[in-house]
Amino acid sequence: MAYEVTATRRRPRRFEDVIGQEFVVATLQKSITAGKIAHAYLFSGPRGCGKTTSARILARALNCEKGPTATPCGVCPACVEIARGSSLDVIEIDGASNTSVNDVRQIKDEVQFPPNSCRYKVYIIDEVHMLSTSAFNALLKTIEEPPPYVVFVFATTELHKVPATIKSRCQQFNVRLVPVELLKNVLAEAAAESGIKADEEALFWIAREATGSVRDAYTLFDQVAAFSDGHITYEKIRDKLGLLGVDRINPLTEACAEKRPEDALNALDAILQCGVSIEQITVDLADYFRSLLLLKSGITKESLLGQRPDRFSSRVLELWAPVQLERALGIMLQLFRDIRYSLDPRYELELAISRLSWVTDYVSSAEMKAAIVQARSLLTKGASGATVPAISSARTREPDPLPREDPSQQPPGAQRGATGPFSEADRFPEANGAVREETRVTESENDDVRIENPFAAFKQRLAVGGSSSSITPPSPQASTSVPEGTLAPEPIPQPIREPISESIPESLPQPIPEQSGVPVMPVEVSPPVSDFSDLPERIVSFFQSTKNMVATGLSQASGWRDDGSVVHFTVESSFTHNLLEQDHKAIALAVSSLLGRPSGIEIHLKTARQGDGSVEDDGVPPEVEMVRQMFRGTLAGGK
Repeated sequence: MAYEVTATRRRPRRFEDVIGQEFVVATLQKSITAGKIAHAYLFSGPRGCGKTTSARILARALNCEKGPTATPCGVCPACVEIARGSSLDVIEIDGASNTSVNDVRQIKDEVQFPPNSCRYKVYIIDEVHMLSTSAFNALLKTIEEPPPYVVFVFATTELHKVPATIKSRCQQFNVRLVPVELLKNVLAEAAAESGIKADEEALFWIAREATGSVRDAYTLFDQVAAFSDGHITYEKIRDKLGLLGVDRINPLTEACAEKRPEDALNALDAILQCGVSIEQITVDLADYFRSLLLLKSGITKESLLGQRPDRFSSRVLELWAPVQLERALGIMLQLFRDIRYSLDPRYELELAISRLSWVTDYVSSAEMKAAIVQARSLLTKGASGATVPAISSARTREPDPLPREDPSQQPPGAQRGATGPFSEADRFPEANGAVREETRVTESENDDVRIENPFAAFKQRLAVGGSSSSITPPSPQASTSVPEGTLAPEPIPQPIREPISESIPESLPQPIPEQSGVPVMPVEVSPPVSDFSDLPERIVSFFQSTKNMVATGLSQASGWRDDGSVVHFTVESSFTHNLLEQDHKAIALAVSSLLGRPSGIEIHLKTARQGDGSVEDDGVPPEVEMVRQMFRGTLAGGK
């Protein structure tokens, strides 16, 4: 008798023999028993899982002499002919090779004739998704209202390619992949029938490589049995099929875990010398790290691991935590994607092995977060006076007030600096009023640590502590202490300016109100300019230490002139004009201080001119003009 492959020899003849498809089998059996037979069925699912087999069993169940029955006898002429494929009333059509509308028209003509010897005429169309659109359209009416003795059974691996008009006229059954345990059991039965001895480890490997397909499992079993000489072992499979094997992977991964990249690369070279492909090494290493992750999680099921748990290296499990194993698995998965487009796949593999040698030092983001939180708690415990607040939802909560300095220990100018006409509150308006900034460590709802405004505490201390408006280096006698344990920020360097006591009486307690838009004469922060031409340079130098953006804008100004009560200057950019207007008061106070008398300022915007020399239309909104000047563009359709 001719040799018959295992997949054909062990094809199920009854519904009870179909493995892993309980839902499909139970539904078909109950519908046949109840006499509720549909005129069209659609089986879909992965390859080799029983679609065509279920269709043939359904045809036998409908045409058995004892039926229709859920359990065909298998011995009557109808069952035997259908099993052999010689029945005239069960027509199997390959949809991949009969795709035209003419083939469907032939079916439409044939269905008009009743069955020859059976109860039902059954049409089994395999790979039905390969039919053309015209063929599907020609089949619609026949499927919807066929003769009572005709049953259509469709099978496809790509259900999404079947038109919805076809699917809506059929009862749909989705076959599923078969679990590894069931595949291993049927392989053991096949080995016993063939008189072949097979180790469970080898059968588990075959079942896992089949990825849920029964036909693929039988095909691989026949291939392995051909060179196993009557005894299938995992070692024979590894050697004959060029697999890496756990015994070869353990020394490689142990060298990586112990941070010995030289030994790891030498072990890799020895594996490559044995003829194992780079793709196979990548796949086997990825499977190895996945198994180690399962072992770390307490899973020792051999069907999931593919090997006995004791075959894996205990040294690697000891040195690498689950996070590091995840990192190693990620490296191998990325390697599989990279080698397809690499200059040299071996370079990519050696680089991945080198990275695995440093996975021991890998620190996850969760561990880094825990370390930061621990460091913050240590710093908080070390603070004795005013502790750094750690709050979870403190964005709308008022910050704790900072300790004020003793005004009696400050220079006279510093005592009135908080309320004087040129105080730090004017230079730092955000520290005066309801809005106050503070250096603090905030802990959000997910415990993320964030440090806000590293220089804001110093600015607030200047504002609320009565810092001098004359920016001078602090004297040794001045009280600048902070509570013990608090990290005080380093002061920002300021230019040294000597106050002029002759210009402003020391007894001035409050600022003089503004009159006619001219600010009061501020406290002198530096000697007045002797020549008006020095004013631009001096005022730019003054703002460089406090408001760098204002200093930059003033450095771009031109056309400085003084009419006795107001200082005029011109800027070319609307952005610069708006920026300086926001600090109009501070600039006027600085100008008054440098001139030694009260003075206002007038900031002019230079009118832009077109290429022909004409002035541009003033109808352009200032916001649009500012954006245009910032990006140096032109207005489309403008004048």
